Amino acid sequence: MRYGICPLSLVPVYESPEGTASLRSQLLFGECFKILESRKVWSRIRVRLDQTEGWVRNDQLLELTEEQYTSSPSGTSAGCAADLIGHSCTREGLLLPVLLGSDAHNAPLLGQHFEGTSFNPSEGRDQLIRTALMYLNSPEMAGGRSPFGIDAGGLAQMVYKCCGVALRRTPSEQAAEGTALSFIEESLPGDLAFFDGPDGQINHVGLIMKDNYIIHAFGRVRIDRIDHSGIFNSELRNYTHPLRVIKKIL
Repeated sequence: MRYGICPLSLVPVYESPEGTASLRSQLLFGECFKILESRKVWSRIRVRLDQTEGWVRNDQLLELTEEQYTSSPSGTSAGCAADLIGHSCTREGLLLPVLLGSDAHNAPLLGQHFEGTSFNPSEGRDQLIRTALMYLNSPEMAGGRSPFGIDAGGLAQMVYKCCGVALRRTPSEQAAEGTALSFIEESLPGDLAFFDGPDGQINHVGLIMKDNYIIHAFGRVRIDRIDHSGIFNSELRNYTHPLRVIKKIL
């Protein structure tokens, strides 16, 4: 088995080995993965955090030894970059942007030094909504995981990652985790609410806030009202997402 690490600020992970393919996800600086297959230009990888598989360009990854891979802690155990944009300093003295939620602690594997602040995972639930608000007004982008483009599953995943918990990548996968609550009144800020799509399958997720509000990615990361029926969008003046279930993760 071969292993790798993301050496750049942000690297796209595609559905298939071509630049015009759909974006499956993104790698942030310092995130590690297994290399499942290599071709001349592309490699198929499995991301360590969430087991997502997809294709990345060979010139946008850096290989690690098995010892480096197994000895490096995951972002959820060691903390993630806590600034919207921090920096890592290369051997040449150049600065590389490091985005919110990146595995900044893995900078030494790249021969770099991270210059910025990191989250403390021990803060747990208290940190969830504060972290989610850092993504407020980020544009919605299918497959995105950064403040410059993020989808609903990416928002939930990144917020929990920064708070020390690894979640899977998509809302449908995330809905299989945690403990279901019977009523919305039982929820606490940071609990995850899941919603059905037109086909009756879970395709959306958001984080519950105080006083029956929710933060989620819909057009942009935004705050809307939520009740037992679902998300009510005050701009559209109707319900946009029918509620399926609320899960407690922490």
